[in-house]
Amino acid sequence: MALTREDYVRAERFLSWHIARRIYNDRVEPHWLPGGERFWYANPGRDGREFKLVDPERQSAGPAFDRARLAAALSVASGKQVAPSLLPFAAIELEGGDRLRFVVRAGPARADAGFNVGEQAWTCDLSTYTCTKADEQPKAKAGEVASPDGRWAAFVRDHNVWVRPMQGGGEIQLTHDGEADYEYGHPPDSTTTAVTDRISGKPLPVLVLWSPDSRRLATQRLDQRHVRQLHLIQSAPPDDGSRPVLHSYRVPLVGDAEVARIETVILDVSDRTATFARHEPLTMGIFARESNLVWWGEDSRRFYILARERADRSHRLLEVDAATGAVRTVVEESSPTYVESNLVGRTRPNVRVLKGGGEVIWFSERDGWAHLYLYDARSGTCKRQITAGAFAVREIAHVDEEGRRLYFTAGGRDGSEPYYRHLYSIGLDGGEPELLTPEDADHAVTFSPSGRHFVDTYGRVDLPPRTVVRSAAGALVCHLEEADIAEVAAEGWRFPERFRVKARDGVTDLFGVIYRPTHFDPGKRYPVIDDIYPGPQNSHAPKAFPTDDRSSFAFWHPQALAELGFIVVIIDGFSTALRSKAFHDYAYGRMEDAGGLPDHITGLQQLAARFPEMDLSRVGIFGHSGGGFASTHAILAFPDFYKVAVSSAGNHDQRGYGATWGEKYQGPLQGDNYLAQANYRMASNLKGKLLLAWGDMDDNVHPALTIKLVDALIKAGKDFDLLVLPNRNHSYNSDPYFVRRRWDYFVRHLLGEEPPAAYAITGPEKPEE
Repeated sequence: MALTREDYVRAERFLSWHIARRIYNDRVEPHWLPGGERFWYANPGRDGREFKLVDPERQSAGPAFDRARLAAALSVASGKQVAPSLLPFAAIELEGGDRLRFVVRAGPARADAGFNVGEQAWTCDLSTYTCTKADEQPKAKAGEVASPDGRWAAFVRDHNVWVRPMQGGGEIQLTHDGEADYEYGHPPDSTTTAVTDRISGKPLPVLVLWSPDSRRLATQRLDQRHVRQLHLIQSAPPDDGSRPVLHSYRVPLVGDAEVARIETVILDVSDRTATFARHEPLTMGIFARESNLVWWGEDSRRFYILARERADRSHRLLEVDAATGAVRTVVEESSPTYVESNLVGRTRPNVRVLKGGGEVIWFSERDGWAHLYLYDARSGTCKRQITAGAFAVREIAHVDEEGRRLYFTAGGRDGSEPYYRHLYSIGLDGGEPELLTPEDADHAVTFSPSGRHFVDTYGRVDLPPRTVVRSAAGALVCHLEEADIAEVAAEGWRFPERFRVKARDGVTDLFGVIYRPTHFDPGKRYPVIDDIYPGPQNSHAPKAFPTDDRSSFAFWHPQALAELGFIVVIIDGFSTALRSKAFHDYAYGRMEDAGGLPDHITGLQQLAARFPEMDLSRVGIFGHSGGGFASTHAILAFPDFYKVAVSSAGNHDQRGYGATWGEKYQGPLQGDNYLAQANYRMASNLKGKLLLAWGDMDDNVHPALTIKLVDALIKAGKDFDLLVLPNRNHSYNSDPYFVRRRWDYFVRHLLGEEPPAAYAITGPEKPEE
C-alpha cells in the first residue's frame, strides 16, 4: 500500500510556515512610546497587518491610523499603488499625536504590494493624511553599534575597535594592538555559527556595550591564539569550483588544556584611553551575543560582569570601576554540579543591581529550587531569601525600587502545571507572593518602562493565546487580541492532548503532549513516534500555543508528521529544565540518561494502557542535535523497544563537542568518565532501522561526531542509512528536503507503506529584512 501525494499535501499544510497564513491575531509585541505608557503593535489580522495603538491609562486600544487613508495617501505621494492590507513597512514611529514616520524597504514582500522601490523614509500627517518623503536619520550601519545618544557608532576594523561620528566626521581608533586571534570586540569562534557567519559575508556587530551617558564603551580583548582548530570541508561550494574549500575555526573541546581567554576593556571616547579591568583572564564568554552577562550601572561609573568559571561550577558578580579598572567580587555562588543564573539558556540572568549599587537581587538553586535572594552589595552578605518554597522562579519581570516590590514569573506554585509561568509580586523586605495572573495557562508578560502596566499573553497547547493589558496590581485594563484559529479548526484539526504520567520511580509526575492525525480513527492502531530533545538546558514538550516562529515549528511539525498516520508523543523526562534542582541534575555526569529515556519508555507504556490506539510494537523516535544524540542512543540502548530512528546533527560523543556545554552537564574530563555516553560504543546493539543525517558545514556539532559513529557501525557490520546535506550548517531541522526525507523514512519503515516519489515540500518565504 502507498501513501498518496494528497496525504503529503495534507501533512505539509501543517508545517509552521504554511499554517501561519491561516492563524490570525496570535502575536502581540508591544513597542513602548517615549514618555508614557502608550505602545503600538503590529497585529497579523485576517485582512493583513494592522497597526494598533494602546493607551493603558485611558483603557483604550484601537487602530493606530486609518489604513485605507494612509494607503491612498502613500499611493498618491509615491506614484505606486499601495494596498491597505499590504502596507510596505513593518514598524512605525509616532511623533507627537498626529505624525507618523515609517521606512519603506525594497524587497519581495513589498513587491507583492505593488510597491518595490528603494529604501525610503516617509512621514504622514494623520490630521490630513498627507505623506511626504523624509530625510533618513543618521543610523548605525550593519556591524556597528550606536551610542545611546545617537552621536557615535562603534565598529571593528583590523582587529581593533573604532568609533565614528554619526553626523559625519573623522573616524577614531580606540585600540591599536589588536591582531588575528588576539583582537578587540570580536566574538569567539565557539559561538556555534563562526563559519556560517564568515561565509555569509555579513558584518558581525562589534561586541561592545555603551555606557548610558555615551562617554565610554566596554568591550573584550579575546585571546584564542592557543585554542586548537576544527576544520570543515565545503565539498560543493556555491561558486561551482571543482576544488573543495577548507574552513578552519578555533573551538576548545571537552578536556582541552587551552580555551579562549577574555580581558575586559573600558574605552573612553572623549580622551581616547583604554583601561583594562584588573581581573584574571576569564575562560567563559561574557560579551557573547544575547548572553546579557555584562551591563553598566545607571551612573555610568560602574560596569558589571557575571563571570563564570570553566564547567560553570561557580558564578561571580564582578563590579568594575570604569575610571580605574579596579575590580571587586560582589556575590559568588558555587555548586558541586553547575550554577545557573536562569532556568532557560540564553535568557537574561536573574541578577539585578539596584540603583546606587547598594543591593543585589541574586538567583540561586541552593535550597533545591530556583529562588531569589537579596544581598548587601557592599559587604557581600545575604540579607534575606526573597522567595521560597517548592516552586521555580523563571524570570525577574520588573523591580519597583521606590515601592520595594519585585515582580517575577514562576512555575508550579499554586497547584498549576510546573511549566506554566504565572506572574507574582512580593516585597523586597519580606512577605508572601501575590498571584497576579490567575488563569490556568502559561503567561508571557512584558512590563511598561514605568512598571505601571504589563502586557500578558497567556495560553496552553489546548488554549489559543489571549492578550490583555493589566495594571501592576493585576487588575484587567483592556483586552487586546484572541487568536483566531477557525480556518485550521475547519480542516478537522484538534488541539494536542496534554497528559501526565509517572516517571521510572513511580512517584514523580512527568508532563507531555500527544498529537493525533485529523483523520484519527479510534478503532485503528497507530505506530507511535517519540519526538525527543534531552536538554538539559531546556525542556522540549510545548507548553503553550506558539506565538513566534521558533516555537511555531516545534509545535506544528509533530502535527504534520502525525497526519501521515502516526501518533506523536513528546515527554519531558528527568534531567530536562524548569523543575527542581534535583530533577535537572538527574543526569549530571551521566549524559547517557539525559532526557530520561527510561522515563520515555515507561511513560509511553502508561499512555498505551490509557489509549489502546497506540501500537507499542511499532515505536519510532527522532531528534535533532541533542535529540540526534538521544534518538540514536535510544535505538542502541533499547533496541527491542525503539524500532526506527531518524537522528540528525547528533553530538554522539560529548568529548568532540564544545567544552562550554559538555563540561557543564557531564563535568570535567577525568579518565574514562565520558565513555558511557558515547554512542559509538554501542554500535553492535543496532537491530532496527537508523537514518543518520548531517550538514557538511555544521559549525555547531561537527560532522566528525556522526562519522565516528558511522565507522563503528561499519565495523560492527550493521546496516543503516545516511543523508549528507551539502552547504547546510546546524540549522537544517526545518529544511524542506530533510523534513520530507524524515517523513519518508518513518512511512516506509514504521508505517510499512510507500511514500509518494520525490515529493517536494514548499519552503518558507524569506522573512522581511
